[in-house]
Amino acid sequence: MLKGKCAVITGSTAGQGALMAAALAAQGCNIVLNGLGDPAAIENQRATLERETGVDVSYHPADLSVEEQVASLIAFALERHGAVDILINNAVVRHFAPVEEFESAHWTQELAVNLSSAFYAIRAALPGMRAKGWGRIINLSSNHGLFGAANRVGYVTTKTALIGLTRAVAMETVGTQITCNAICPSAMLGINSQTKIDDLMKREQISREAATAKFLSERKTTRFVETLPAVVLFLCSEAGRDMTGVALPVDLGSTAGRPSSL
Repeated sequence: MLKGKCAVITGSTAGQGALMAAALAAQGCNIVLNGLGDPAAIENQRATLERETGVDVSYHPADLSVEEQVASLIAFALERHGAVDILINNAVVRHFAPVEEFESAHWTQELAVNLSSAFYAIRAALPGMRAKGWGRIINLSSNHGLFGAANRVGYVTTKTALIGLTRAVAMETVGTQITCNAICPSAMLGINSQTKIDDLMKREQISREAATAKFLSERKTTRFVETLPAVVLFLCSEAGRDMTGVALPVDLGSTAGRPSSL
């Protein structure tokens, strides 16, 4: 079903975005990567994925904090593949501070990258999806889009707003073969979480195992989410066609309550 379709994944040069790109490529999707990183490493990722899967894999360096560059990313995919069939808004920036100390520049950046870029990308990609009569839009929210957290006002605000954006787009495409859903994962192992664990190790002089356990406990869970690419494949499949406007927790129960073991 997915063979020959075009998937644009923001924030896909590392972490979960890269894993989602690889999972879709393995199903025959042509991939447009986007994200930050060392140019040589990105080119190696692109070339390796293309070689191993046989699909077309390209990269666009759009700065998602700039509206015109988001439009350029979608225009690039449209010119190369004729449509954006799958759009995954995965890019994120994070800043940590109490509200009264939260810098205006950080607030503006989180709104731009975490929220506005998703709106601009959807707005640009949706006409092509309507023309083809098929599309999948997935917005990466967070379990923090479903409950609050201290010292993360930008992240909580934008991840909550992404769910509203998801519902609004779903209502405008309901009854078509275009779906729009949000995934709300809990902690995933990536650059951000690894940095936090390293900081804990240094600050408290504890082992990596102990720092990891503390990091996870603070986030009301016992392990990292590892199945996000599989969830994305489901939502993009024929089996996912009746799900739209959903904020789907993939969070090891963190939004259901706190396990007695924690």
